[in-house]
Amino acid sequence: MLDDALDTAPEEWHGEHPIKIEGLVNRFGDFAVHENLDLKVKRGEILGVVGGSGTGKSVLMRSIIGLQIPDEGCIEVFGKDITAAEPDEEIGVRNRWGVLFQGGALFSTLTVAENVQVPLKQFYPELDQQLLDEIARYKVVLTGLPEDAAPKYPSELSGGMKKRAGLARALALDPELLFLDEPTAGLDPIGAAKFDALLRELTDTLGLTVFLITHDLDTLYAICDRVAVLADKQVIAVGTIPELLQTDHPWIQEYFNGPRSRAAATTHEAGKAMDKPRTGKA
Repeated sequence: MLDDALDTAPEEWHGEHPIKIEGLVNRFGDFAVHENLDLKVKRGEILGVVGGSGTGKSVLMRSIIGLQIPDEGCIEVFGKDITAAEPDEEIGVRNRWGVLFQGGALFSTLTVAENVQVPLKQFYPELDQQLLDEIARYKVVLTGLPEDAAPKYPSELSGGMKKRAGLARALALDPELLFLDEPTAGLDPIGAAKFDALLRELTDTLGLTVFLITHDLDTLYAICDRVAVLADKQVIAVGTIPELLQTDHPWIQEYFNGPRSRAAATTHEAGKAMDKPRTGKA
């Protein structure tokens, strides 16, 4: 929609991995959060990112989007070296991703529509207000919010509605990459499941590549194509959950073989069984 309005298109990129990370090192003082971390994100996948407290999941995401300057290593997004660019330097990719931070991170003094318009005004200041309003309404409805949520302020929204409003802002620029930090945290199980279903639908419909930090096992089983595990200051394993279960790392075994994971797996398998078309005569 936005590309049609501007009659422009981003530079073509045909690689298999829109995100490539090699030898990443992040330190805070003498403490290293990441050491020689490597990761490749496949085009079109939802990659779940998990790890214990303090393993630097959010720091990794912030490094990819240029909010955290690594001490060493290389991060390429759409073939452009993020780590070699200054924060304000135009490198032609920052308008090709959207970010949903924890809690939605909405501006409290702006309406939902005005929040959605923030990245539009930043990257396309030539757009007139009528078009901005139209795009904002479209993004609000796209994320499952009623159209009358657009003129409301964040304080007037429920927790689940705030997450969707934050997602609408993340999708404002019609991004190819979507970064989500604990999007279902604080939601009840029904609200979390609905958000997961929405994210899967949007990913498939819009052709997104999703980098999803989560601790929600139901989310991992329900919508993630692969899972990257952070431990020991690195990504120690990347794969499907069945593939990860074949590894012998203690944290992976404890995380995916614990009672909560078994319950999530059972729920996922039950859902798959219900979704299968019935055969035979009644």
